[in-house]
Order: sequence, then C-alpha cells, then structure tokens
Amino acid sequence: MITNFKRGTKQYDVIGQLRPSNRSTPDAINDIYLRGSSGLVQLANVVHAKETVAPKELNHFNRVRSATITANLAPGVDLGTALAAIDKIADESLPVGVRRDYSGQSREFRDSSGKLYVLFILAVVFIFLVLAAQFESFVHPMTILLAVPLAVVGAIASLFVFKQSMNIFSQIGLIMLIGLVTKNGILIVEYANQLRAEGLETREAVVKASLIRLRPILMTSFSTIFGILPIALGLGAGAESRRPLGIAVVGGMFFSTFLTLVLIPVVYTLVARFTRAPKASTTAPEPGVTGGHAVATT
Repeated sequence: MITNFKRGTKQYDVIGQLRPSNRSTPDAINDIYLRGSSGLVQLANVVHAKETVAPKELNHFNRVRSATITANLAPGVDLGTALAAIDKIADESLPVGVRRDYSGQSREFRDSSGKLYVLFILAVVFIFLVLAAQFESFVHPMTILLAVPLAVVGAIASLFVFKQSMNIFSQIGLIMLIGLVTKNGILIVEYANQLRAEGLETREAVVKASLIRLRPILMTSFSTIFGILPIALGLGAGAESRRPLGIAVVGGMFFSTFLTLVLIPVVYTLVARFTRAPKASTTAPEPGVTGGHAVATT
C-alpha cells in the first residue's frame, strides 16, 4: 500500500500494481527498479527469485492447519455407526500429534448425543413432579410414566424398520414422546380415582375408567399420529432431515397407545393397594340453604 485518500465519508487504500502484461512471467521481476539513496537499483540485484511448489490456499479449522474430508452415508448406515468407524480408522492410522474434529451435522450429532440422556432424565423428573403434585401421590405418577419405556421401544423399533438413523431430529422426537404418551395414563388414572372416591372397588373402578376413557384416548392419539404423519412420510422440501422425527413420534405413539390400554389398568390395580382411596368432595351448604331449598330468614 502506497498511501490512502478520502472521498466523502470513506477512506480508500492506494496499492501500486503493474499491468498484467508486465507481470505475467517470473522474469518480469528483472525489469523492476527501486529508487535508492544513490539512484535506481534493479530489483534482481537485491532479490533472488526461485520457482517452487506451494498450496494454493491453506485451510484452517479452529485456528489450526487442517485438511477437510467429506463423505456421504452408505445406504443403511446411520450417522452414529459411521462416526464410530471413522474414530476407529483414525486411531489406527493417524500419526501421533494429529488431531481430528468434526463439523456440520456430525459435530451437532456428537454434541447433542451427550446431552440427550440428561435432557431425557430432566424431562421425566419434571413430569413426575408435576404429576405428583396433581395426584398428591408418588405412586400414581410412576404408574403413568410406565408408558414412556413403551414409547421409546416403539420409536427405536420404527426407526430400525424404516432404516432411519438416530440423529438430532429423532432424539428430539424421543423427548417429545415423554409428554405425548403420558396423557393416556392420566386419563385412566384420574378417572379411576374419581370412581374410587365414589365408593367403587379398585378393579371395578379401573375397568370402568378404561372403558369410558377408551374413545378419548384413541381420538387424541390418532389425531396426533395423523398430524405428524406428513413429516414421517417425508413430504415437502427438506423432509429427509425431519423424517426421523416423524417416524419416531408416530411409531412411539402407535406402539404405546395400545399397550398402555392394557398395562396401565393392570399396574394400577396392583399398586392401588398402597394408596388410600380419594375422598369424595363434599360441599357444605351455604347459610340459609337447607335440604336443597332456600329458606328465607328475617
């Protein structure tokens, strides 16, 4: 840079440059003269030019010289399996002192995989505490949360059947299932408690609650399944990345809905002996009201 000048509110650098015809070959350096204290000096007298080979550009990653390797997943291979194979090859082949790191979807997968278990446990604990406060019991929330393992098994089985990988989207789907599948157990347990408060035996109460709550459970479950079905079918732009989420949710909901209709009543019948029957709510008559008839007072 020779100097700079300002025009308006902007400052521009002045850089000297030869014409392209005068710098097309390395020999052009012999024709360049510099002004010294004793006059013009040919640049070739003070500079030695040598042709060599060098990379066109030097790539860096995390401020370290790096070489980038990209690859596509083979059919039927999920991202987790591919990264495990890369780690094994790198441990066996890379020399000592060479580090490796991931970027893009691989980096996101590695970062999120370690946090999935923590988020999953926090979600289960949070829902357990909310249900414990709602039912004023630690037994009934455990009964309701039995639907979560069933949903996880159904989601993983669906991903395996449809040859989808366990990636960021499918992991989000597993966390979503925790809140979606517990509502079936809530409907049965909550109504069974009401019937027990009215004086019914435990077995009779849970059977009646299951029969009465069957239609709302099926309606809400299938409305959720059909709402997420377009994502599972892979419709629309960018659907390939969202498809594992849809398959995980649809498979988990479908699998857990029918099994919880059997498991929740059975477990409720077994554990209800450790809980007291809820008391029927009674409302005291208002002053001036007796026997359901208003009494005028003077």
